[in-house]
Amino acid sequence: MRLLSTLHRARINHNLGKSWRGRSLTSEVMAIRREDNSVWERRAPLSPAHVKQLTESGVKIIVQPSNRRAYSMMEYQKSGALIQEDVNEASLIMGVKQPPIDSLIPKKTYAFFSHTIKAQEANMPLLDAILEKGIRLIDYEKMCDSQGVRTVAFGKYAGVTGMINILHGLGLRLLALGHHTPFMFIGPAHNYRNSEMARQAIRDAGYEISLGMMPKSIGPLIFLFTGTGNVSKGAQEVFQELPYEIVEPEHLPKVATQGATNKVYACIVPPEKNLVRKDGGPFSLEEYFVHPSRYVSMFSVKFAPYASVIINGIYWSPDAPRLMSIPDAKNLLRPHATPWLPSTEGCPQLPHRLLAISDISADPGGSIEFVKYCTTIDHPFFLYNAEENKSTESFAGDGVLICSIDNMPAQIPRESTDFFGTLLLPYVKEMSRSYAGDPFSSFDASPTVKDAVITSNGELTPKFQYITDLRNQFRSQHKVRAAAISSSKKVLILGSGFVSAPVVDYLSRDDKISITIASMMKNESDNLANRFPNTTSLLLDVERSKDELETLIKEHNLVISLLPYTWHPAIAKLCIKHQTNMVTASYLSPQMKQLHNSAVEAGITVLNEVGVDPGIDHMLAMECFDNVANNGGKVKSFVSWCGGIPAPEVSDNPLRYRFSWSPQAVLLNIIANAKYLQNGNIIEIPGNGELMKNPVEIDFLPGFNLEGFPNRDSLPYGEAYGIQSADTILRGTLRYKGFSNAALGLVYLGLINPDGHSTLHPDARNLTWKEYLCELVNLPSDILTDSLRDAIYDKVGQDKDRLQCIEQLGLLSDEPVDRKGSPLDTLSYYLSKKLAYGPGENDLILMRLNVGIEWRDQTEEMRHINFIVYGDDKYTAMAKTVGFPTGIAAKMVLEGEIQDKGMLRPFNQQIYQPILNRLKHEGLTSCEYTTKLTR
Repeated sequence: MRLLSTLHRARINHNLGKSWRGRSLTSEVMAIRREDNSVWERRAPLSPAHVKQLTESGVKIIVQPSNRRAYSMMEYQKSGALIQEDVNEASLIMGVKQPPIDSLIPKKTYAFFSHTIKAQEANMPLLDAILEKGIRLIDYEKMCDSQGVRTVAFGKYAGVTGMINILHGLGLRLLALGHHTPFMFIGPAHNYRNSEMARQAIRDAGYEISLGMMPKSIGPLIFLFTGTGNVSKGAQEVFQELPYEIVEPEHLPKVATQGATNKVYACIVPPEKNLVRKDGGPFSLEEYFVHPSRYVSMFSVKFAPYASVIINGIYWSPDAPRLMSIPDAKNLLRPHATPWLPSTEGCPQLPHRLLAISDISADPGGSIEFVKYCTTIDHPFFLYNAEENKSTESFAGDGVLICSIDNMPAQIPRESTDFFGTLLLPYVKEMSRSYAGDPFSSFDASPTVKDAVITSNGELTPKFQYITDLRNQFRSQHKVRAAAISSSKKVLILGSGFVSAPVVDYLSRDDKISITIASMMKNESDNLANRFPNTTSLLLDVERSKDELETLIKEHNLVISLLPYTWHPAIAKLCIKHQTNMVTASYLSPQMKQLHNSAVEAGITVLNEVGVDPGIDHMLAMECFDNVANNGGKVKSFVSWCGGIPAPEVSDNPLRYRFSWSPQAVLLNIIANAKYLQNGNIIEIPGNGELMKNPVEIDFLPGFNLEGFPNRDSLPYGEAYGIQSADTILRGTLRYKGFSNAALGLVYLGLINPDGHSTLHPDARNLTWKEYLCELVNLPSDILTDSLRDAIYDKVGQDKDRLQCIEQLGLLSDEPVDRKGSPLDTLSYYLSKKLAYGPGENDLILMRLNVGIEWRDQTEEMRHINFIVYGDDKYTAMAKTVGFPTGIAAKMVLEGEIQDKGMLRPFNQQIYQPILNRLKHEGLTSCEYTTKLTR
């Protein structure tokens, strides 16, 4: 009988061989390679049972020896396989994961999950080696039926494993938050001999849940499942071992507040409920698969806010919308009030609803953008802190627990191998007839197999030519996206003054950021480059070297402009042209506002007003306003004072002021007009020094002896801050007492006039300050100093303090004038030298916000927020409070934490909260107290 069977097989082989271009079936040899991608990889593409079927049909199968496989070599040998290291005889070499490049044998057909179809950067060297060696690559991931549905996948067991793992992690996360739960008795998937043992542990946990053993202060648990494929179905099968109820999306808000704790809830999120066409048209799944960029995801808005656990099993492509972005995480992980849940010190409420995510799709930076890397079976979890945009391997702390193992089925290797091999087996025979040296066109295989061939004869096959385009796209893609995915991000800093040092300090702590400082002050920029790593300097005159400036902007991912604000529109236009993000600490000027739509169209972020004033003042104000709104109150008044002034011990000069950078902005503020709201009335103060005539006497922080005056137009901040309910809105500037009166003398003399003056033209004759003041009061230059003093006394309103200021500033001296074209620019340059900080002299930032609040019960209070920073030996207070928030904001843009486009200010909680939190790490903190008001 055995002889007859052998003769029968030989006859079949002979006949089949004729149809295979003379190849006999004895050449039908395939191999199962040893998995060496991970120490946990114990799967194989085929089980011994599958091998037995193939060997009995005449296929010679070589199995590379491995003690790590879940199925032993003895089991494969008993099934008819040949156990040997050398697989050169095989035309088809099968595996599960990617083989080492050095082990690839030229002119062979390989089958495995290559993870190259999205031009994944990490696997491009493997693809290049496959092309170079003339290998025909069959990728299981692309084996699909006529409807495009995958026919061969581990998907179900990825879902099964992912669900087991996240239930295990959930127990540990809840314990770290102060809650022992039945989930504590569920272990990681690889701890179980098979999935049935894991299911039993889950059923046991479910029984305890049904008995009401979940802590009441946790509230109802809601699990969201994305996708409707095998991954999601496998996860749902395991989930259903718990006492559960399936709910529709529209019921999520009610379940989140009124759901029971003796069961868990599930909501399945199919594509048609999550995806919306950008143009408002109807949803089409077929269209979405072909043109995913036409759709946006509503997941983070409609579904995620109610989720306790998210199980993500969707396929994602680079042009598809994300389920959740980095900014979305900041919203979802923000503390929320749940007053309906019981809580005590030992039975706390959850910090936020979202506790854990099982990202079974394992696409770093993909559908869930803040999942930045895959976890491993050894280290399966990390905690993502949205405010810090950092991940730590811990169960305790702020954030959401994430499991994103990219080889989850390896934790249940026997069942996974059985399941996968059963799906693959019908195609193995035709796959084994692939001879890599033959033309691809002659490969006689079903569409399921042939359409899964990615490479052949040293080229990408026609269906996968797009990978080349995708790789080119990734290489040349505009820098806005490159900033988010590149391992090295390039920042251009324009300006090298005092403020730039903390910016460079903060950014250079990340060795993946390279910094270029471009400045006219080469010595200053060289000093910064020598102090900090990853930093270079170059000489640049932005006015004279516009072509070089444009080239630099084009070559960098982000520009930080620390130049005078008048330069920002020109810089912004170049950033828009070259799609380069931009950050500046200056006010958002009307000229910059006009560029908003252009910036949006270019897809870039231009973040303004992230210094101290403007900047930190906005952030502290918005933090307070949002807190009041979230607790049901409304803002009745808002008064903000801020000043950068000398430390008291170095304030003894005529202006009671010193300069750490250009005095121009300070001088312009003196002659500016102002407008504010007081008790419902609009108060307007004209320019030309009127602000200085009636300074406000400051009664807080009395030890500083302060005065203040309104800062330009405060009215727009009612709408910008969302405090239209306020009847008083004032933003003001702080100075030491005496500043305003001294400044008036400079105004009356015409020394703060911004208009050009022929006497001060750079090519005009040389003159002294005394001669120039003689000209201003229409006296001959040889007049006696006493007579000049008398004339100036009359000119400044017969005020001795004003006259004394002018004398002590040296403006009656014979010191030569360094002419800068206008009185304002000339005086600005002079004061930058005369009143500069000397060695050991420190400055001070004083900020005070007074916010009047009315609560629902009609009670009122005043919240006082103080922000006080002293300069030190390392940085001035102004440098710290402008430079550090600017650096933090820049890094947030670089890392995709800020993704809104156009002209932005830090009024959004997603922007201001992380900056304020990170400023605390730099020692920059505020304090506040509240006083009750009586009607």
